[in-house]
Amino acid sequence: MADNKPSFFDRLRGVVAPAPAPTPVAPPAPPAETQAPEPTPGPPETTPAYIEKVAAATPPPPAPAPQPKLSWFQRLTGGLKRSSDQLTSGIASVFTKKKLDAAMLEELEDILIQADFGLEMSTRVTDALRRDRFDRDIAPDEVRAVLADEIVKVLAPVAKPLDIDGTKQPYVILMVGVNGTGKTTTIGKLSALLHAEGKKVMLAAGDTFRAAAIEQLQVWGDRTGAEVIKRPAGSDASGLAFDAVTEARAKGIDVLLIDTAGRLQNRDELMGELEKIIRVIRKVDDTAPHATLLTLDATTGQNALNQVEIFGKRAGVTGLVMTKLDGTARGGILVAIAEKFGLPVHFIGVGEGVDNIEAFEAADFAAAIAGKH
Repeated sequence: MADNKPSFFDRLRGVVAPAPAPTPVAPPAPPAETQAPEPTPGPPETTPAYIEKVAAATPPPPAPAPQPKLSWFQRLTGGLKRSSDQLTSGIASVFTKKKLDAAMLEELEDILIQADFGLEMSTRVTDALRRDRFDRDIAPDEVRAVLADEIVKVLAPVAKPLDIDGTKQPYVILMVGVNGTGKTTTIGKLSALLHAEGKKVMLAAGDTFRAAAIEQLQVWGDRTGAEVIKRPAGSDASGLAFDAVTEARAKGIDVLLIDTAGRLQNRDELMGELEKIIRVIRKVDDTAPHATLLTLDATTGQNALNQVEIFGKRAGVTGLVMTKLDGTARGGILVAIAEKFGLPVHFIGVGEGVDNIEAFEAADFAAAIAGKH
Protein backbone atom coordinates (compact mmCIF):
# COMPACT_ATOMS: atom_id res chain seq x y z
CA MET A 1 0.00 0.00 0.00
CA ALA A 2 1.53 3.24 -1.13
CA ASP A 3 2.12 5.92 1.46
CA ASN A 4 0.58 9.16 0.26
CA LYS A 5 2.19 11.16 3.05
CA PRO A 6 4.55 13.80 1.50
CA SER A 7 8.21 13.38 2.13
CA PHE A 8 10.34 15.83 4.06
CA PHE A 9 11.85 17.04 0.81
CA ASP A 10 8.43 17.70 -0.71
CA ARG A 11 7.34 19.59 2.36
CA LEU A 12 10.54 21.64 2.20
CA ARG A 13 9.80 22.61 -1.42
CA GLY A 14 6.17 23.53 -0.59
CA VAL A 15 4.65 20.82 -2.65
CA VAL A 16 1.65 19.35 -0.95
CA ALA A 17 -0.74 16.90 -2.42
CA PRO A 18 -4.19 18.25 -3.04
CA ALA A 19 -6.80 17.56 -0.41
CA PRO A 20 -9.30 14.91 -1.34
CA ALA A 21 -12.60 16.19 -2.70
CA PRO A 22 -15.38 16.30 -0.14
CA THR A 23 -17.96 13.59 -0.35
CA PRO A 24 -21.20 15.08 -1.73
CA VAL A 25 -24.11 15.16 0.67
CA ALA A 26 -27.60 14.66 -0.70
CA PRO A 27 -29.98 17.58 0.01
CA PRO A 28 -32.67 16.93 2.55
CA ALA A 29 -35.95 15.79 1.12
CA PRO A 30 -38.68 18.48 1.10
CA PRO A 31 -41.26 18.03 3.75
CA ALA A 32 -44.43 16.39 2.62
CA GLU A 33 -47.22 18.81 1.74
CA THR A 34 -49.77 19.16 4.44
CA GLN A 35 -53.32 20.19 3.62
CA ALA A 36 -54.48 23.39 5.35
CA PRO A 37 -57.18 22.69 7.85
CA GLU A 38 -60.70 23.67 6.89
CA PRO A 39 -61.60 27.05 8.46
CA THR A 40 -63.98 26.78 11.31
CA PRO A 41 -67.28 28.28 10.15
CA GLY A 42 -68.26 31.43 12.01
CA PRO A 43 -71.70 32.36 13.25
CA PRO A 44 -74.34 32.88 10.55
CA GLU A 45 -74.28 36.63 11.23
CA THR A 46 -70.86 36.83 9.54
CA THR A 47 -71.76 35.17 6.25
CA PRO A 48 -71.91 37.38 3.12
CA ALA A 49 -75.47 36.30 2.39
CA TYR A 50 -76.64 37.34 5.86
CA ILE A 51 -74.82 40.71 5.64
CA GLU A 52 -76.40 41.42 2.24
CA LYS A 53 -79.83 40.52 3.62
CA VAL A 54 -79.44 42.90 6.55
CA ALA A 55 -78.11 45.72 4.33
CA ALA A 56 -81.07 45.34 1.98
CA ALA A 57 -83.54 45.51 4.87
CA THR A 58 -81.86 48.53 6.52
CA PRO A 59 -83.25 51.88 5.32
CA PRO A 60 -80.62 54.39 4.19
CA PRO A 61 -79.78 57.18 6.64
CA PRO A 62 -81.90 60.29 6.15
CA ALA A 63 -80.36 62.96 3.94
CA PRO A 64 -79.17 66.03 5.87
CA ALA A 65 -81.75 68.75 5.99
CA PRO A 66 -80.95 71.53 3.52
CA GLN A 67 -79.61 74.60 5.21
CA PRO A 68 -81.85 77.62 4.72
CA LYS A 69 -80.35 80.31 2.54
CA LEU A 70 -79.45 83.29 4.65
CA SER A 71 -80.77 86.69 3.72
CA TRP A 72 -78.32 89.48 3.04
CA PHE A 73 -79.12 91.08 6.41
CA GLN A 74 -78.40 87.79 8.18
CA ARG A 75 -75.05 87.51 6.38
CA LEU A 76 -74.29 91.14 7.16
CA THR A 77 -75.17 90.66 10.82
CA GLY A 78 -72.95 87.60 10.97
CA GLY A 79 -70.13 89.45 9.23
CA LEU A 80 -70.31 92.38 11.63
CA LYS A 81 -70.61 90.15 14.69
CA ARG A 82 -67.15 90.93 16.02
CA SER A 83 -67.72 94.68 15.82
CA SER A 84 -71.26 94.35 17.18
CA ASP A 85 -70.27 92.09 20.06
CA GLN A 86 -67.52 94.46 21.18
CA LEU A 87 -69.84 97.45 21.08
CA THR A 88 -72.71 95.63 22.76
CA SER A 89 -70.58 94.30 25.62
CA GLY A 90 -68.88 97.67 26.09
CA ILE A 91 -72.17 99.56 26.20
CA ALA A 92 -73.72 96.99 28.56
CA SER A 93 -70.82 97.36 30.97
CA VAL A 94 -71.28 101.14 31.18
CA PHE A 95 -75.04 101.61 31.04
CA THR A 96 -76.67 99.60 33.82
CA LYS A 97 -80.02 101.43 34.10
CA LYS A 98 -78.47 104.16 36.18
CA LYS A 99 -78.87 107.86 35.58
CA LEU A 100 -76.79 109.12 32.68
CA ASP A 101 -73.88 111.26 33.82
CA ALA A 102 -70.75 112.80 32.35
CA ALA A 103 -68.53 109.87 33.37
CA MET A 104 -70.71 107.38 31.48
CA LEU A 105 -70.67 109.56 28.38
CA GLU A 106 -66.88 109.76 28.53
CA GLU A 107 -66.63 105.96 28.75
CA LEU A 108 -68.98 105.60 25.77
CA GLU A 109 -66.84 107.99 23.76
CA ASP A 110 -63.78 105.83 24.47
CA ILE A 111 -65.66 102.68 23.36
CA LEU A 112 -66.68 104.27 20.06
CA ILE A 113 -63.20 105.61 19.36
CA GLN A 114 -61.71 102.16 20.01
CA ALA A 115 -64.16 100.78 17.43
CA ASP A 116 -62.72 103.30 14.90
CA PHE A 117 -65.85 105.44 14.63
CA GLY A 118 -63.61 108.48 14.96
CA LEU A 119 -63.83 111.47 17.27
CA GLU A 120 -66.50 113.31 15.28
CA MET A 121 -68.93 110.40 15.25
CA SER A 122 -68.26 109.58 18.89
CA THR A 123 -68.96 113.18 19.87
CA ARG A 124 -72.11 113.18 17.75
CA VAL A 125 -73.51 110.18 19.68
CA THR A 126 -72.58 111.46 23.14
CA ASP A 127 -74.01 114.90 22.35
CA ALA A 128 -77.31 113.32 21.29
CA LEU A 129 -77.49 111.38 24.55
CA ARG A 130 -76.51 114.38 26.63
CA ARG A 131 -79.16 116.52 24.95
CA ASP A 132 -82.07 114.09 25.28
CA ARG A 133 -81.35 111.76 28.20
CA PHE A 134 -78.90 113.38 30.61
CA ASP A 135 -79.61 112.70 34.30
CA ARG A 136 -82.26 110.14 33.37
CA ASP A 137 -82.22 106.37 33.73
CA ILE A 138 -80.99 104.79 30.53
CA ALA A 139 -80.65 101.17 29.37
CA PRO A 140 -78.10 99.69 26.94
CA ASP A 141 -80.70 99.12 24.22
CA GLU A 142 -81.57 102.83 24.25
CA VAL A 143 -77.90 103.69 23.74
CA ARG A 144 -77.64 101.24 20.83
CA ALA A 145 -80.76 102.76 19.27
CA VAL A 146 -79.26 106.26 19.44
CA LEU A 147 -75.98 104.95 18.00
CA ALA A 148 -77.81 103.30 15.09
CA ASP A 149 -79.78 106.50 14.37
CA GLU A 150 -76.63 108.62 14.29
CA ILE A 151 -74.86 106.11 12.04
CA VAL A 152 -77.75 106.26 9.56
CA LYS A 153 -77.55 110.07 9.48
CA VAL A 154 -73.91 109.85 8.37
CA LEU A 155 -74.16 106.90 6.00
CA ALA A 156 -77.48 107.53 4.24
CA PRO A 157 -76.09 110.32 2.03
CA VAL A 158 -73.20 108.11 0.79
CA ALA A 159 -75.10 104.83 0.34
CA LYS A 160 -75.41 104.99 -3.43
CA PRO A 161 -75.67 102.10 -5.88
CA LEU A 162 -73.17 101.85 -8.72
CA ASP A 163 -75.02 103.35 -11.67
CA ILE A 164 -73.90 101.80 -14.97
CA ASP A 165 -74.43 104.33 -17.75
CA GLY A 166 -75.66 102.33 -20.71
CA THR A 167 -74.65 105.06 -23.15
CA LYS A 168 -70.99 104.31 -22.37
CA GLN A 169 -69.95 101.17 -24.19
CA PRO A 170 -67.99 99.78 -22.64
CA TYR A 171 -68.58 101.27 -19.21
CA VAL A 172 -65.03 101.10 -17.82
CA ILE A 173 -64.52 100.41 -14.12
CA LEU A 174 -60.98 100.69 -12.77
CA MET A 175 -60.27 98.89 -9.49
CA VAL A 176 -57.51 100.36 -7.30
CA GLY A 177 -56.22 99.84 -3.78
CA VAL A 178 -53.30 98.73 -1.66
CA ASN A 179 -52.03 95.15 -1.53
CA GLY A 180 -54.36 92.59 -0.03
CA THR A 181 -57.58 94.61 0.04
CA GLY A 182 -59.42 92.14 -2.18
CA LYS A 183 -59.49 93.92 -5.54
CA THR A 184 -59.38 90.75 -7.66
CA THR A 185 -61.99 88.96 -5.55
CA THR A 186 -64.23 92.04 -5.64
CA ILE A 187 -63.95 92.15 -9.44
CA GLY A 188 -65.06 88.51 -9.59
CA LYS A 189 -68.06 89.20 -7.36
CA LEU A 190 -69.04 92.30 -9.34
CA SER A 191 -68.72 90.30 -12.54
CA ALA A 192 -71.18 87.76 -11.15
CA LEU A 193 -73.62 90.51 -10.14
CA LEU A 194 -73.45 92.22 -13.52
CA HIS A 195 -73.74 88.92 -15.37
CA ALA A 196 -76.90 88.13 -13.37
CA GLU A 197 -78.31 91.48 -14.56
CA GLY A 198 -77.82 90.35 -18.15
CA LYS A 199 -74.82 92.53 -18.90
CA LYS A 200 -71.97 91.41 -21.14
CA VAL A 201 -68.83 91.67 -19.02
CA MET A 202 -65.12 91.59 -19.81
CA LEU A 203 -62.27 91.40 -17.29
CA ALA A 204 -58.76 92.79 -17.74
CA ALA A 205 -55.94 91.23 -15.69
CA GLY A 206 -54.05 94.46 -15.11
CA ASP A 207 -52.19 93.17 -12.06
CA THR A 208 -49.31 92.00 -14.21
CA PHE A 209 -46.89 91.89 -11.27
CA ARG A 210 -48.42 88.71 -9.84
CA ALA A 211 -48.93 85.64 -11.97
CA ALA A 212 -51.33 84.37 -9.28
CA ALA A 213 -53.54 87.42 -9.76
CA ILE A 214 -53.81 86.71 -13.49
CA GLU A 215 -54.74 83.08 -12.82
CA GLN A 216 -57.21 84.10 -10.12
CA LEU A 217 -58.98 86.51 -12.46
CA GLN A 218 -59.16 83.82 -15.13
CA VAL A 219 -60.91 81.54 -12.63
CA TRP A 220 -63.45 84.28 -11.94
CA GLY A 221 -63.90 84.80 -15.67
CA ASP A 222 -64.59 81.08 -16.14
CA ARG A 223 -67.11 81.12 -13.30
CA THR A 224 -69.02 84.15 -14.51
CA GLY A 225 -68.76 83.64 -18.26
CA ALA A 226 -66.66 86.76 -18.77
CA GLU A 227 -63.83 86.97 -21.28
CA VAL A 228 -60.48 87.79 -19.67
CA ILE A 229 -57.86 89.93 -21.39
CA LYS A 230 -54.46 88.97 -20.05
CA ARG A 231 -50.76 89.09 -20.86
CA PRO A 232 -47.71 87.27 -19.43
CA ALA A 233 -46.64 88.30 -15.94
CA GLY A 234 -44.37 91.33 -16.06
CA SER A 235 -46.08 92.89 -19.08
CA ASP A 236 -46.82 96.60 -19.20
CA ALA A 237 -50.10 97.20 -17.35
CA SER A 238 -50.96 100.39 -19.20
CA GLY A 239 -50.54 98.63 -22.56
CA LEU A 240 -52.85 95.86 -21.41
CA ALA A 241 -55.46 98.41 -20.31
CA PHE A 242 -55.27 100.09 -23.74
CA ASP A 243 -55.79 96.74 -25.51
CA ALA A 244 -58.65 95.79 -23.19
CA VAL A 245 -60.61 99.01 -23.78
CA THR A 246 -60.02 98.74 -27.54
CA GLU A 247 -61.14 95.12 -27.68
CA ALA A 248 -64.14 95.68 -25.40
CA ARG A 249 -65.33 98.51 -27.64
CA ALA A 250 -64.95 96.35 -30.77
CA LYS A 251 -66.92 93.46 -29.19
CA GLY A 252 -69.78 95.55 -27.84
CA ILE A 253 -69.01 94.78 -24.20
CA ASP A 254 -71.33 96.46 -21.67
CA VAL A 255 -68.92 96.63 -18.70
CA LEU A 256 -65.13 96.31 -18.61
CA LEU A 257 -63.62 95.67 -15.18
CA ILE A 258 -59.88 96.43 -15.04
CA ASP A 259 -57.79 94.98 -12.22
CA THR A 260 -54.61 96.77 -11.11
CA ALA A 261 -51.65 95.79 -8.98
CA GLY A 262 -51.86 96.59 -5.29
CA ARG A 263 -49.73 99.57 -4.37
CA LEU A 264 -49.00 101.45 -1.19
CA GLN A 265 -50.35 104.97 -1.29
CA ASN A 266 -47.03 106.41 -0.06
CA ARG A 267 -45.01 104.96 -2.97
CA ASP A 268 -44.89 107.87 -5.41
CA GLU A 269 -43.49 105.87 -8.34
CA LEU A 270 -46.25 103.27 -8.03
CA MET A 271 -48.95 105.90 -7.85
CA GLY A 272 -47.35 107.45 -10.95
CA GLU A 273 -47.81 104.11 -12.79
CA LEU A 274 -51.49 104.17 -11.86
CA GLU A 275 -51.83 107.67 -13.29
CA LYS A 276 -50.19 106.41 -16.50
CA ILE A 277 -52.79 103.64 -16.82
CA ILE A 278 -55.55 106.23 -16.61
CA ARG A 279 -53.88 108.44 -19.23
CA VAL A 280 -53.52 105.51 -21.63
CA ILE A 281 -57.16 104.46 -21.17
CA ARG A 282 -58.21 107.98 -22.13
CA LYS A 283 -56.39 107.66 -25.44
CA VAL A 284 -59.12 105.20 -26.43
CA ASP A 285 -62.02 106.87 -24.60
CA ASP A 286 -61.46 110.33 -23.18
CA THR A 287 -64.35 109.87 -20.71
CA ALA A 288 -62.92 106.66 -19.21
CA PRO A 289 -62.56 105.27 -16.67
CA HIS A 290 -66.21 105.97 -15.92
CA ALA A 291 -65.84 104.71 -12.34
CA THR A 292 -62.71 104.29 -10.25
CA LEU A 293 -63.45 102.13 -7.24
CA LEU A 294 -61.14 101.98 -4.24
CA THR A 295 -61.25 98.74 -2.25
CA LEU A 296 -60.60 99.23 1.44
CA ASP A 297 -59.72 96.49 3.93
CA ALA A 298 -61.67 97.21 7.13
CA THR A 299 -58.98 95.50 9.21
CA THR A 300 -56.50 98.30 8.41
CA GLY A 301 -58.44 100.71 10.62
CA GLN A 302 -57.35 104.32 10.62
CA ASN A 303 -54.84 103.76 7.82
CA ALA A 304 -57.81 103.47 5.47
CA LEU A 305 -58.43 107.21 5.90
CA ASN A 306 -55.02 107.96 4.44
CA GLN A 307 -55.62 105.56 1.56
CA VAL A 308 -58.85 107.32 0.61
CA GLU A 309 -57.12 110.68 0.67
CA ILE A 310 -54.10 109.75 -1.49
CA PHE A 311 -55.89 107.51 -3.99
CA GLY A 312 -58.58 110.14 -4.28
CA LYS A 313 -56.03 112.76 -5.29
CA ARG A 314 -53.90 110.59 -7.58
CA ALA A 315 -56.48 108.29 -9.19
CA GLY A 316 -59.69 110.28 -9.01
CA VAL A 317 -61.61 107.74 -6.89
CA THR A 318 -65.35 107.96 -7.50
CA GLY A 319 -66.60 105.32 -5.04
CA LEU A 320 -65.66 102.86 -2.33
CA VAL A 321 -65.94 99.14 -1.72
CA MET A 322 -65.34 98.10 1.89
CA THR A 323 -64.09 94.52 2.29
CA LYS A 324 -63.28 92.14 5.17
CA LEU A 325 -65.74 93.66 7.62
CA ASP A 326 -66.07 90.14 9.03
CA GLY A 327 -62.39 90.14 9.99
CA THR A 328 -62.37 93.05 12.44
CA ALA A 329 -64.00 94.36 15.59
CA ARG A 330 -63.45 97.93 14.35
CA GLY A 331 -66.05 98.19 11.63
CA GLY A 332 -66.78 101.76 12.64
CA ILE A 333 -64.02 102.89 10.26
CA LEU A 334 -66.57 102.99 7.44
CA VAL A 335 -68.54 105.62 9.34
CA ALA A 336 -65.40 107.68 9.96
CA ILE A 337 -64.51 107.57 6.24
CA ALA A 338 -68.01 108.54 5.17
CA GLU A 339 -68.08 111.45 7.59
CA LYS A 340 -64.70 112.79 6.49
CA PHE A 341 -64.82 112.32 2.71
CA GLY A 342 -68.46 111.86 1.72
CA LEU A 343 -67.53 109.50 -1.13
CA PRO A 344 -70.23 107.09 -2.33
CA VAL A 345 -70.06 103.66 -0.71
CA HIS A 346 -71.28 101.27 -3.41
CA PHE A 347 -70.64 97.83 -1.92
CA ILE A 348 -69.52 96.10 1.24
CA GLY A 349 -68.17 92.57 1.55
CA VAL A 350 -68.48 90.28 4.56
CA GLY A 351 -66.95 87.04 3.28
CA GLU A 352 -65.23 85.23 0.43
CA GLY A 353 -68.36 83.75 -1.16
CA VAL A 354 -69.51 85.07 -4.52
CA ASP A 355 -72.75 86.28 -2.95
CA ASN A 356 -71.10 87.95 0.04
CA ILE A 357 -71.21 91.37 -1.54
CA GLU A 358 -74.22 93.62 -1.85
CA ALA A 359 -75.19 97.18 -2.59
CA PHE A 360 -74.62 99.21 0.54
CA GLU A 361 -77.66 100.02 2.70
CA ALA A 362 -77.10 102.50 5.53
CA ALA A 363 -79.97 101.33 7.76
CA ASP A 364 -78.98 97.66 7.52
CA PHE A 365 -75.36 98.43 8.33
CA ALA A 366 -76.33 100.66 11.29
CA ALA A 367 -78.69 98.07 12.76
CA ALA A 368 -76.18 95.22 12.33
CA ILE A 369 -73.18 96.97 13.85
CA ALA A 370 -75.12 98.55 16.73
CA GLY A 371 -76.73 95.24 17.65
CA LYS A 372 -80.19 96.72 17.05
CA HIS A 373 -81.67 93.72 15.21
